Amino acid sequence: MEFTSPLDRRPPLPALLLFGLQWLAIAVPSIVIIGQVVGAAQGAGPAAQILYLQKLALVSGLTMTVQILWGHRLPLIAGPSAVLLVGVVASRGYPPGVVYGSILVGGVVLTVLAVSGLFRWLVRLFTPRVVAAVLLLIAFTLLPAIRNLILTPGAASPAVALAFAVALVVLLHLGQGLLRGFWRTTLIVWGVVGGSAAWFLLFPAAAAEVPPALLALPLHDWALAGFAVDPGVLAAFLCCFLALAVNDLGSIQSLAALLQPEGMPGRISRGMAVTGLGNVLAGALGVLGPVNFSLSAGVVAATGCASRFPLL
Repeated sequence: MEFTSPLDRRPPLPALLLFGLQWLAIAVPSIVIIGQVVGAAQGAGPAAQILYLQKLALVSGLTMTVQILWGHRLPLIAGPSAVLLVGVVASRGYPPGVVYGSILVGGVVLTVLAVSGLFRWLVRLFTPRVVAAVLLLIAFTLLPAIRNLILTPGAASPAVALAFAVALVVLLHLGQGLLRGFWRTTLIVWGVVGGSAAWFLLFPAAAAEVPPALLALPLHDWALAGFAVDPGVLAAFLCCFLALAVNDLGSIQSLAALLQPEGMPGRISRGMAVTGLGNVLAGALGVLGPVNFSLSAGVVAATGCASRFPLL
């Protein structure tokens, strides 16, 4: 496959900024959706939810930066892992120190497995049927949150909001098939901008539903206190981390098949080690750990831009 910008080449500045904006538009929804699911599961108020989203964004951004410069060095989006969300929902009722302490320990274990090369022996446990079951479980876990984002009563009735969402998705699919060149490669950006503008024009009262931004929060709220280990919760999260590791490996390999870069064994080891360290940081901050998203290969194939620098 021919790419307008190869893996290690910087595109011209206008294209660099535009493709970077598109990567951002793709990365943010997973942070918002998964962050809201966790916030709802933990009964957090608006200020606590915004703080949680800030920390998720920080961990995701730092993880991607390290991955692109020193890890797998591929254009792969990293974001909060929905597999770990399954563990958080299953551990409802346990204190945060137990839940996120398990994520921190899982990150340490994943880092050790990646650096030592032992992970290749564990991959055999995850057959295609096991991976498919995990992915279905993730989808069903996220479905209520996506439903509530669309159907929660507000400026528009649930029926009108659902019709708007369906219409926007149909328009995006039509645009993907009909548009060419610049407009097709940046379709996601225009979908976000145009969809938001249309919503606020049709329903001006929706602007009042947007929560105010909290620009300053006490730094002592960023680190999680009260770490503890519960054997049952830890065992559940270690199983989640095995699925996370397989997901991470599959995401890296999907881009490897598309781009065929050199030194893939080293890229895989470094990439998974950085994912493990990202989960250690996430556990220390009290948020879900990151994973590389497999949808990145589809974005690269659709845009024709394989450079890692726009994502950076």
